[in-house]
Amino acid sequence: MAKLQLAVVTAEGETFSGEVDAVVAPGGLGEFTVLPSHARMISTLDAGILRFDQDGESVSLALTGGFLEVSDNRVTILADAAERDDAIDLDRAEAALARAQERIASTTADVDLESAMASVRRAQVRVKLGRRRRERGLS
Repeated sequence: MAKLQLAVVTAEGETFSGEVDAVVAPGGLGEFTVLPSHARMISTLDAGILRFDQDGESVSLALTGGFLEVSDNRVTILADAAERDDAIDLDRAEAALARAQERIASTTADVDLESAMASVRRAQVRVKLGRRRRERGLS
């Protein structure tokens, strides 16, 4: 069966590189799947969970936005940040979510609402992925 070559890159460096069977990404217009022989495309990515299948196992990363390009069975993701589910400290992620929600609740003129909302979205993704890992008993 044909494979995709996936590379996930952040400002800190390459988070993942390898052959995968499929990629499910949180696109700017909604979640989408990339399979081998997919047409060329470029998409924005929203904060969300990136999933891919590698050697029969599903791997998940928390993304905080970026861009995805598909070309010739290669998927390149340039992400603002990407974190594997096993690297998420759920307690810290939940605390970050609470802080971000407090910033929004105390909206004053000096609070950048757009930045606060982005912080909430990022924290929600990390918490969701951390909780999913805990529920599967992998923590």
